This record gives sequence, C-alpha cells and structure tokens, in this order.
Amino acid sequence: MPTISTRVPEDLEAELEAYLESERLDRSTAVRKLLSEGLEAWRTERALERFADGDVSLIKAAELADRSVWEFADLVADADDAWVSGDHLEADLDEL
Repeated sequence: MPTISTRVPEDLEAELEAYLESERLDRSTAVRKLLSEGLEAWRTERALERFADGDVSLIKAAELADRSVWEFADLVADADDAWVSGDHLEADLDEL
C-alpha cells in the first residue's frame, strides 16, 4: 500500500485527534477512513452534477457514483433535481 503524507493546520490536527479519540481508531486507519468517505462524497456530488447538467444518463451517473441505480435515483430525488426528462429517459432505456 502506498504512503501519503501531508501537512495540516493545527486546528485540523486537533479535530483529527478528537475524531481518533471518539472513534477509537489509530491515526492511519482514521485518515484512510476519512479520505475514503471524502472521495465517496466527491464522486457522488460529481455524478449528481453531471446528471443534473444532462451530461450523463441516470445509469451512467450511478456507475460514476459507484451506487446502484435505485440508490442513485433516491439521491437525485433527495437533491430535488428533476431526474426524468425525455433525453434522460431515452438514454436510460437505450442502455437497458
């Protein structure tokens, strides 16, 4: 497994220390967990944006977010974005 090192501001380090204590994790495990969760959130946000902009279909956006189509449809509904349009519907039906 590759190693990543970074410098962080003192306030962020203090917050990390509080997280370590609260979650009872060692530093490496905690940083991996937070990085993984942050990247998952970023992938989901990016997929939602691309879907809302009409760049990708619902199915493709779900793939980009690494979610099932149904999970992603729920996220779209929660985001209050209109998710059924003629273009999206045709593209999704073609992919099926």
